Amino acid sequence: MFHTKDIGNSSFLVTGGAGFIGSHITEYLLKNGAGKVRVLDNLATGFQKNIDLFVGYDNFEFVEGDIRDAEICKKACEGIDYVSHQAALGSVPRSINDPITSNNVNVSGFVNMLTAAKDAGVKTFVYASSSSVYGDEPNLPKTEDRVGNPLSPYAVTKKTNELYAKVFADLYSIKLMGFRYFNVFGPRQDPDGPYAAVIPLFVSGILNNKEVFINGDGEQTRDFTFVDNAVQANVRGMLAENESAFNKVYNVAVGENYSVNYLYNEIRDMLGVEHEATYREPRAGDVRNSLADISLAKEHLGYEPTKKFAEGLQQTVEFFKEIYG
Repeated sequence: MFHTKDIGNSSFLVTGGAGFIGSHITEYLLKNGAGKVRVLDNLATGFQKNIDLFVGYDNFEFVEGDIRDAEICKKACEGIDYVSHQAALGSVPRSINDPITSNNVNVSGFVNMLTAAKDAGVKTFVYASSSSVYGDEPNLPKTEDRVGNPLSPYAVTKKTNELYAKVFADLYSIKLMGFRYFNVFGPRQDPDGPYAAVIPLFVSGILNNKEVFINGDGEQTRDFTFVDNAVQANVRGMLAENESAFNKVYNVAVGENYSVNYLYNEIRDMLGVEHEATYREPRAGDVRNSLADISLAKEHLGYEPTKKFAEGLQQTVEFFKEIYG
């Protein structure tokens, strides 16, 4: 377990709880005795099948709605102690293709949620930021106090979230913290659609004997982070009692990085299939290398990655083998 505090009398709201990371946070809370868990999701990028996993819990409630609707946000925050805000439009390419919608969801929706949480007297509000905020800052590992210029509209929206969070914390004394996720992966990550993440794309492509693409030369590196580690950060953040932990942003990662070529070869070996990838042009807005310093989260939240790359990848591959094998 990622907490020791009794949460049997506590109520939680997970926005984006039908999505990848949000559904894992929801599952953890329900399985570990939360008094109430409410999910707010418009099912635009989340899935009803993830909500269906939770309908057997008496303490679970699903509100179908959009964070761009201030009244829905207000309704969702009523009677809530802790908020884990995961709802967003992810994907750098999506934001490049449609910056207006990304901004409306990720920025206006975020301000709606902050305002609703403030008005409802929520105890703690944690939210998903992104490693994309580091932009063109070249130094490795990435430390929270050193960011560069954003390279995509998506990165701008996440940096804006951090700025709004600081202002709300300063003006309204809300306990807030943000998590800069580094390439989170795991079961339930969507392998379909134009903005699917790389690991499910690789696995489903190999298993279905489809062409698999690697952007650029494949030597770009990422701090691949198994989803359990993101869940841990959110739980520790919501239940934190250390005053020094609040009103900060934290890297959520493992502190190790691997190239995309290495990732692809590991997946291929785990599947026992010879399948050559097709290389294509680098993707606009992508950073070349990514590696996190996680010492701040360790210090203030007691965060410690419980599953590293190899173990997490094996579990993820097994999940998708069940679907596509």
